[in-house]
Amino acid sequence: MSLTKEELKKIIPKNGPPINEVSKYIEKYKDDLICLKYGGNIFLSPEIFNNFIEDLSILNKLGLSIIVIHGGGPRIKKELEKSNIQSKFIRGLRVTDEKIIDIVENVLIDFNDDIVTSLEKMGTKAIGIHTKKNNAIEVLRDAPELGFVGTPNKINNEIILNIIKDNKIPIISPLGLQEHQAFNINGDVAASKIAQSLKCRRLLLMTNVEGVLDKNKKLIEEISSSEILEMIKNETITGGMIPKINMGLESINNGVTAVGIIDARPKHSILFELFSDKGSGTLIRK
Repeated sequence: MSLTKEELKKIIPKNGPPINEVSKYIEKYKDDLICLKYGGNIFLSPEIFNNFIEDLSILNKLGLSIIVIHGGGPRIKKELEKSNIQSKFIRGLRVTDEKIIDIVENVLIDFNDDIVTSLEKMGTKAIGIHTKKNNAIEVLRDAPELGFVGTPNKINNEIILNIIKDNKIPIISPLGLQEHQAFNINGDVAASKIAQSLKCRRLLLMTNVEGVLDKNKKLIEEISSSEILEMIKNETITGGMIPKINMGLESINNGVTAVGIIDARPKHSILFELFSDKGSGTLIRK
């Protein structure tokens, strides 16, 4: 689908990227898959959630083939607190017993439904993928002490691609099945495994930080895998950014062309990342 500049002006918001840059990059991505992972923390703001819905709708109208994986940590935490359940974490992963997995599954599926419904209100068709409908992820149990926490073992590409062929957006919860039992999956891990399985051109991890920062706390716009490993070694990159980076590195070593770590808070940051010369956040290449 080739859009004229006049058609693009009707789709791209006035505070979005320049139209001449948009038309150049649409051509670049037209035959590729783009995988977007939105962390649960960034949805705490209704404004950011609405911006996310608007941007997904714009990407769909532009004819891009996108796959969305969403988190849900804060919503899960809130529901567990209502039931007086204290969360315990090992290596950053929530220990998930039988009672907790039921809550996690229900919260993530409800959230998935919210995203699909919100997109449909914008005139954009989307289909939920989770353990109760269109499940596309088979898992292996991660470690016995974590309970019902899994790592994707097999992705059903066909389910995802059939939704995209219908010009709909697949909205995927980080849940998977092993012999009819639901398992919780770390959202970044789920997104990375899906992007690898589908050989996506881009995996964009949308977060609530600016991107990867250097020692002077300045944003690094583009970086190679060898440079980023050096930054982990010398402790320029620490804490919660390391697991994201590791999943990014695994992705680019397994068929994904580049991985972006993007701040979801500024309006239309995803549009600037995909359709402007400057980009947005940090792009990691092999």
